[in-house]
Amino acid sequence: MIMQRLSQLYPLLRSAVSLQLRRNLGLTAVAFNKAKELDPVQKLFVEKLREYTTKSKSAGGVVDAGPEYQRNLNDELTKLQRLYGGGDLTKFPDFKFVEPKLEEVTPK
Repeated sequence: MIMQRLSQLYPLLRSAVSLQLRRNLGLTAVAFNKAKELDPVQKLFVEKLREYTTKSKSAGGVVDAGPEYQRNLNDELTKLQRLYGGGDLTKFPDFKFVEPKLEEVTPK
């Protein structure tokens, strides 16, 4: 009786264990890959991103942007302010929703 039950449960247990092992192997592969050194192209890309981030923070905006870029940006902001009624277009707008007044309806 016990052997019969075990033989019935064996395929279910085997598939569940197999699935868990595959998932765990997939996760460990990712973890080991992150622990390894990056390939040269990835390393160069990450270095350039970090370099751009430091330049951007020190410049306070776009890196290597000349006076023409700033002039074009100001022109576009002026156009948008004129079209949409002014305000600071570099900030996300504040939305204020007013609760509507509802009237009570009485049944006749």
